[in-house]
Amino acid sequence: MDTLVGHMAGVSCLAWSPDSKTLATGSDDKAIRLWDRVTGSPAYACGADDGSRGRVRRAGTGPRLGGGRKPLLGHHNYVYCLAFSPKGNILASGSYDEAVFLWDVRAGRMMRTLPAHSDPVSGIDFCRDGSLVASCSTDGLIRIWDTSTGQCLRTLVYEDSPAAACVCFSPNGRYVLASYLDSCLRMWDFISMPSTVKKTYQGHTNKGFSIGGCFGQLGDRPFVASASEDGDVVLWDVRSKAIIQRIERAHDGVCFGVHVHGETLVTAGQDGKVVVFRHKGKINEVNGHLSPSPSVDGERRSPEVEAGPEPVVAAYNGEDDSDDEISFV
Repeated sequence: MDTLVGHMAGVSCLAWSPDSKTLATGSDDKAIRLWDRVTGSPAYACGADDGSRGRVRRAGTGPRLGGGRKPLLGHHNYVYCLAFSPKGNILASGSYDEAVFLWDVRAGRMMRTLPAHSDPVSGIDFCRDGSLVASCSTDGLIRIWDTSTGQCLRTLVYEDSPAAACVCFSPNGRYVLASYLDSCLRMWDFISMPSTVKKTYQGHTNKGFSIGGCFGQLGDRPFVASASEDGDVVLWDVRSKAIIQRIERAHDGVCFGVHVHGETLVTAGQDGKVVVFRHKGKINEVNGHLSPSPSVDGERRSPEVEAGPEPVVAAYNGEDDSDDEISFV
């Protein structure tokens, strides 16, 4: 096992590139570092605005591998979330400085700054073709951005604006799933005009942590999965909102995140553990499994989102609970 040392403060987030060759890490030191998976050497150090350069050492070997290239100017507060585009050429970062930055991974430079929110950015995600990026914040807003222009296409606001903790696109790019600190996950149809909350999922606990949710699918049956502050993992049927599986005490303490890929479900918790499950074709047959599957991005194009002269703001205080049009195809 290798240890990569380079940040000057705690590491708060990480993301693998789609080809699994590069690891991006974000830190309280305001910096983002990209690491080569094989050599452990830093590819670039992006973002620290104080010019600091940390040591990078492969644990147990002693010789210095390098301190990274000169950091680029960037975030002014600690980096909280990261996401690679499906092609791996763009990295999005969200920070407590309330901004989202888009980075050119190959050149190691900032492409664009998005003045995204009025409170810390808590989550970001790319759609399948990389044309859109979604951000969420403790200001309660969900925003959809055009990756190429930086234009805000949609602003989604729910009643009373509970803080938003995490956001992700559906496989077909039509919906976004947002986790809120009122123990609800809400699935927005942001393509329609006006944008609406199609479904609200309840049954987990999320009051004080940035707990992530995600989509999964078994055959033609899509589901939503979420971690919970009581250590459980909860799975809902997308259409009926019924809880179809609760993995109790997956972790001792807060379960922070869950990721689904095919028949594999991976969770991470406050107890320092990463737990991997395989559901073997049925969502109610969850058994321990020893190794995770790599993430593979598809080639589907996302629906086009038209933008007017001003960003479209959707303020919503209910739920459109129809099932007829929900499809991830």
